[in-house]
Amino acid sequence: MAQRKSSPPEPPLTSAAGWQGVVVDWSGDREAFKVPWGKAMMWVFLLSDTFIFGGFLTGYMTVRISTTVPWPNPSEVFALTIGGTAVPLILIAIMTFILISSSGTMAMAVNFAYRRERVKCAALMLATAALGACFVGLQAFEWTHLIVEEGVRPWSNPLGAPQFGSTFFMITGFHGLHVSAGVIYLATVALKVLGGRYEKSGNYQIVEIAGLYWHFVDLVWVFIFAFFYLW
Repeated sequence: MAQRKSSPPEPPLTSAAGWQGVVVDWSGDREAFKVPWGKAMMWVFLLSDTFIFGGFLTGYMTVRISTTVPWPNPSEVFALTIGGTAVPLILIAIMTFILISSSGTMAMAVNFAYRRERVKCAALMLATAALGACFVGLQAFEWTHLIVEEGVRPWSNPLGAPQFGSTFFMITGFHGLHVSAGVIYLATVALKVLGGRYEKSGNYQIVEIAGLYWHFVDLVWVFIFAFFYLW
């Protein structure tokens, strides 16, 4: 009985040496640990952003605990007068609801992207961007109220501890910058999806990557809301 010859093992994947190999790997979208480069780099970026926001919040808590001047009451500072009655944190509650709702629309957009229903995916991404724009608009209204009506500045605060203004504008401003960038990012990807940019390849991972960024922005706001507005 003839013995069956075994086929020789396939040679391992190799890359060119030096910078040329790095360029070939990146341009070829080679995967490390079965994770695409785009998603891996987004995770690296979000990890670095986590340290930045963590440092900001840690600094804020340290300043608030160590200051000898009374800290303003957030329920009074961020209250809005509606019908002659001051409603505490009503604007912040609306902003939080909008941002959490946008996380839901983004999750549905990712689902429709992997089902290759690009019209629904693009519509939900644009809805997410619109909700993000509403959040930024309300944040601008909040800043205007504090600066014009309350007289709060980054270097001074007539309501109490002077560090209140600097920490508030730094943390919420940095987060608002992330939301604004996310709105532009989502709108750009949504228009590409709607135009069929990813239809031929069937690879809609860019939508999931954009979703990772947006969910991170939402999660950071939960911590800001808890530490700055409720504490």
